[in-house]
Amino acid sequence: MDENKEDIKETSEAKKDKKEEIEKSESKEKENKKTVAKEILEWVYCIIIAVVLAVTFRYFIGTPTVVKMVSMQPTLQQDQRLWLNRWGRTTKKLPKRGEIITFEEPYRLSYNVNEIDEENPVAQYIDRKGFDWFTYNFLEIGKKSYIKRVIALPGEHVEIKEGKVYINDEVLQEDYIQDGIVTDVTGVGFEDFVVPENCVFAMGDNRNHSQDCRAFGCIPLEKIESTVAFRIWPLNLFGKVE
Repeated sequence: MDENKEDIKETSEAKKDKKEEIEKSESKEKENKKTVAKEILEWVYCIIIAVVLAVTFRYFIGTPTVVKMVSMQPTLQQDQRLWLNRWGRTTKKLPKRGEIITFEEPYRLSYNVNEIDEENPVAQYIDRKGFDWFTYNFLEIGKKSYIKRVIALPGEHVEIKEGKVYINDEVLQEDYIQDGIVTDVTGVGFEDFVVPENCVFAMGDNRNHSQDCRAFGCIPLEKIESTVAFRIWPLNLFGKVE
């Protein structure tokens, strides 16, 4: 009888030990799952923070870009890479004459003879607000931008005639355009006007292959995105863009 009792006791203790081991194993497995979930959550937080910082830096400070069109030849060639300075947009500072800028594509790219108004030569834009503004302007989803050179500033009288640009009745010297290139307005466009306040008049250096302010009007300050800081590719042309 005593031996049977000992056997029963040992069996009971063995079951108890096994149960404790199972409970410890389950507890350890739960802790491991919690640790893994915590690590994943931490990585998700890090990625979100990194994306937010990157997008914020891109909007307010600067960003790289690739030249996709031919409108700025010979100064800029297709597939060259540039670094854009967006601090001017953050501080709401107008660019200087001769600087190369990027700006949001206007809503209206051309006018007919009955629509054009040289008394108010300002490009037209959609008034985006709320989430639409955030996705289009801040995240730049579906956004298209132009790259052109600033030719005239607020209050200046611009005339395009005789294949040249006149600013306040004086011919503008433009060493950045190729010999033989003439500046004119094809069809209906802005060719004799005064640049409005807080706006700039900009054109591509490749005048014969550039859709610019001659067609759609001057660019308001709030639509100017950046100035070209320097060229980063190709490496043999690395440096400031004149």
